[in-house]
Amino acid sequence: MNPKSSLFTAGAFALLAFAAGWTAPAVVAAEARPEPAVIYLRAGVLIDGTGAAPRRDIGLVLKGDRIAEVAPWSRLNPPAGARIVDLSGKTVLPGLIDAHVHLSMSLGPGWEMAPVKTGAADAAILATVNASRTLRAGFTTVRNLGDRAGETVALRNAIDGGIVEGPHVLTARAMLSMTGGHGDWTNAFQPGVVIQGPGGEATGVCDSPDACRAMVRLQVKYGADVIKISATGGVLSSGDAIGARQFSTPELEAIVDESHALGRKVAAHAHGTDGIEAAVRAGVDSIEHGSILDDEAVRLMREHGTWLVPTLLAGETVEIRGKSGGLPAWAVDKALAVRPLMEGSFRRAVKAGVKVAFGTDSGVSEHGRNAREFELMVGAGMPPMDAIVAATLNAATLLGVAGDRGTIEAGKRADLVVVAGDPLADIGVLVRPVAVFKDGRPVEPPGAALP
Repeated sequence: MNPKSSLFTAGAFALLAFAAGWTAPAVVAAEARPEPAVIYLRAGVLIDGTGAAPRRDIGLVLKGDRIAEVAPWSRLNPPAGARIVDLSGKTVLPGLIDAHVHLSMSLGPGWEMAPVKTGAADAAILATVNASRTLRAGFTTVRNLGDRAGETVALRNAIDGGIVEGPHVLTARAMLSMTGGHGDWTNAFQPGVVIQGPGGEATGVCDSPDACRAMVRLQVKYGADVIKISATGGVLSSGDAIGARQFSTPELEAIVDESHALGRKVAAHAHGTDGIEAAVRAGVDSIEHGSILDDEAVRLMREHGTWLVPTLLAGETVEIRGKSGGLPAWAVDKALAVRPLMEGSFRRAVKAGVKVAFGTDSGVSEHGRNAREFELMVGAGMPPMDAIVAATLNAATLLGVAGDRGTIEAGKRADLVVVAGDPLADIGVLVRPVAVFKDGRPVEPPGAALP
């Protein structure tokens, strides 16, 4: 049979049938889907993530991946045979959100050579392990701010497809950097060494407003949910001063304009004051680290509504590694200088009322230890409830997902973390969750990443 003739005949038949008013027989209905699982959960204390006072003896009805009802336990009447989870001696909170992680990075021996000694497959496997650890630590949503070759796009898709286990992931793919900037991974290499991304570009590196616009488009084309830029130097990059500004004002404005036009927010790695202020004026959505904030920087952040993601845990980690010889020589002085600056700037921002969202920079610090950030935030003067809100409602708002998660309310995603004890009296209890639920299903076993 001539394939072309066959196709023509089929097409002609369809056209004639349509003209004659003939319709195909109804498709047999697919097998009915099973009803979503229903769990009745009794919380001894509920902290709902909004900042409201804790409530006692509250019942949650989880239906599938959603919270169907929140009410005093005495008002709920679970039917006979219902699945009941009694957490009457525990505190239940929304699943925690970390707005700054690097799932495909782990700061270990020789980490600075990883871009040339390992490939995307290695990074993806590492990211998968770290995602599982992060979920078991109570963090059900993360924002991944930088990878090498889009490995966290693949991870995000695999998690969403139920192939591997992990938190909900929003990812930036490669961090945008000027040549020789904090995100230029070839800084420590000989001239001529190029690390290419999927479009053949030097990963994330762009110079000039037009090149920066093109780089934003490339990240979005290949799956970025958010755009990450380096607006200043950094601790873990050679050849740049930690406080030195990077990107010109026209470049920053081009990045922000293009990102927002494409529906993506912009997160700016920024330690130094000049770079922070330039990024805020350009319209970035968040300042990551914000280590050297003066009164003008704080004023600008309040005026523009810019979020601070403080990552105090990163400061603690690089200080410890710097003192123990766990960093290259070029990073040690920067590491020892940044820690006290970060804490002082955080205090200044909190006092001034700058919006704060929780983030750790895990990958610099150990994955699965994310909740240590709570202890550092509270130790630096933030009230425990405000620290919790930073990792729930505030982080969800920054990420643009507050309509779906971040607080415990009917209709929202059934992502929960359960701790033994009162986090308002001892914020450290958040380090060791006793139960974690993602999409209404318990994660087994919680806290498995921790000794």
